[in-house]
Amino acid sequence: MSKDVEKTEYGTGTWDTPPSDEDYTLEEILAEYGSSRQQKIMEEVERETAPAEPDTPKAPAPEQPSAPKPTETAPSPTPKSAMALWEERIAAAALEQNGEAPLADDSDPEEEPRTDDGPEPEATRFLSLEELVGTTVGAVMEEHHETLLKPKRGLFSRKRQEETEQLYDSMEAPEEPVKPLTEAESIGEEPELSEVASEEREAYKSRHRSLGFAFFTALVPIAAMAAEQYGVTVPFWTGDRQIQGVAMLACLLIELVLCWHVPVYAIRKLSEKRCVSALLVSLAVLAAVVDCALWLVVPGRGEALPYTAAAGLALCFAQWGISRESRGSYDSFRLASLDDHPPYLVTETPRGACKQRGDLRGFYTTAMRDDYASRLQTVFLPVIFMAALVFAGLISLGRGHGIDFLRNWSVILTAGATCSLPLCWSLPWSQLTRRQQKSGCAVAGWDGAARVGKRRGMILTDTDLFPPGTIRLNGVKVYGEELGKVSAYAAACGLERVFEGLAVGENAPRETAQDLSFYEQGGFGCTIHGESVLLGTASFLRKQDVRLPSNINLKTGIFLAIDHQLAAVFAVKYEASENVDYALRTLHRSRITPILAVRDPNITPALLKRKFYKKIKVEYPQLTDRVALSEAEEDRGLPRALLLREGLLPYAEAVVGSRRLRTAVRRATWLSLAGSAAGVLLTAYLVSLGKFDLLTPLSLTVFLLLWTLPVLLMSDWTGRY
Repeated sequence: MSKDVEKTEYGTGTWDTPPSDEDYTLEEILAEYGSSRQQKIMEEVERETAPAEPDTPKAPAPEQPSAPKPTETAPSPTPKSAMALWEERIAAAALEQNGEAPLADDSDPEEEPRTDDGPEPEATRFLSLEELVGTTVGAVMEEHHETLLKPKRGLFSRKRQEETEQLYDSMEAPEEPVKPLTEAESIGEEPELSEVASEEREAYKSRHRSLGFAFFTALVPIAAMAAEQYGVTVPFWTGDRQIQGVAMLACLLIELVLCWHVPVYAIRKLSEKRCVSALLVSLAVLAAVVDCALWLVVPGRGEALPYTAAAGLALCFAQWGISRESRGSYDSFRLASLDDHPPYLVTETPRGACKQRGDLRGFYTTAMRDDYASRLQTVFLPVIFMAALVFAGLISLGRGHGIDFLRNWSVILTAGATCSLPLCWSLPWSQLTRRQQKSGCAVAGWDGAARVGKRRGMILTDTDLFPPGTIRLNGVKVYGEELGKVSAYAAACGLERVFEGLAVGENAPRETAQDLSFYEQGGFGCTIHGESVLLGTASFLRKQDVRLPSNINLKTGIFLAIDHQLAAVFAVKYEASENVDYALRTLHRSRITPILAVRDPNITPALLKRKFYKKIKVEYPQLTDRVALSEAEEDRGLPRALLLREGLLPYAEAVVGSRRLRTAVRRATWLSLAGSAAGVLLTAYLVSLGKFDLLTPLSLTVFLLLWTLPVLLMSDWTGRY
């Protein structure tokens, strides 16, 4: 190799020729054309086309005098064959990626055939790979007049090149699954409770105003038929068919005018996709009106009187039911609107009802939800309606007596509507709210009562059983410490409401307990200013290896030890409250178990039996459960009931009343639905047999009243506890 050739290191290799004077280096060209696969192809081409370098340079061939000297030197075959092989390899790779087969012959048709017969040049100059690539790229640039570094397109692609490699990880947080809204989050804006109470009061007045006259009008034909049944002759009634029909039709129309709220209420509920008893009563009244009119104008309808008296009575009971519903809602919302920030609310927990602090948000939403009776009626009353329609059609149209269809349908539908269905919810609800407004509590409708009264448990804390003023210190004995220090230490250990007054009276600073612990044996442990403090009953301190005097015998005493040395003895007296005693008796009669979530070690079931009703049964859970239940009082749940007075009695009345309301409504609803089904089947059977002498309007009225009596008794039972 010539000494004039300077060896230059370029990139990672050593070249025997100086780098090209072109504007673009080899790395730029490889970056332009090379993915990893194209670079591999280029390396293979380099290995195949690189000539074997001899150890010693060959001498130039001697010039032949006989051969003419060519004017142009033929180009070396190495660049052309290398370029062709390189393009062939890259084209084949591109076709493989596109799923196409490579061409059999991809040689350039315009290329002149190369022959080996021509004379060889005087000297063979081996081109380096850099010169080879530079020559090839220069030729391509001159032919196509394109810019070299243009990374927008690939070599063999007509589409715009897309960026497929992600240089860095996205910093965007992954999308979290959408969580369903909780009940508290789904509550929207609520109206003012005072405005709602005013609306319910106006509705009650409007519905109740004409109720007395409507009942009187309904009783007129019933009294006349009852007198005639017992052989009493009624002037202008007995024996005159036309007068009887006109009188019954007039009374029913008057009742319909007076009780116009019933069909309006039924249509409003139907728009809310609720089928209630008011709808069946309205249809029964309409069928009875048309049947009575046909009975007057069409001869041959038989001697059986139309059933307008029973339908009119059912209409009056429906009006009574919706009026009592408005009255109960008015009493509840009026009491809830008295204080925008009530002292306490009652909510539900897995163990039972719990008294907490909160606000009014959610009370209106809970109170306006559908009651249990309307939910069941929506399910079963369409079946009752279709059964009455089918039975009436089969009995009349099936036997060729189409003129009797309205009579049969009115009697079966009236028996299915019943007088008790409109009262299943409204009457117990109004009875409960009337009682609870005197005790200072309000329940949020059916949903609130059902949630509060679902379980037979009721969480009670220290202040519920012994409110402020019922616990007082009866004496203090100090052992080697100051009274202010021991009172401050005792107040910091967990019985602040018992010892805070004593600490304030002694001008003792407020202390903060660290590492506060609760012990199952009946005491507290903490650290104050580096001193170990124990507070609890005598048995607790003895189990903690604290020596106590033998002459001390206090059943409700509190002992304080500092660094396992007795520091003070407090004689605590617990006084029973009459309201608490009455509330515990109420819970016992209603079979609701109080759950003691107390922290005072002296408040035990034995103490409650000594101070209050001896037959009271309470649940005394483990220490960890008591602490957790007592902390639940500090939560913020949704208001199922509101307490506007202090003490255990309003709390107990809210829970007991809710459970009684829940029980009464459920029983009354199922009993009324059973009576409705029995009425449809019984009247359909009697009508099919033609026993209209047994199925008189008076007997049907008595049947409806008998099924209403249990509902009235259960409604009265709701407010008596």
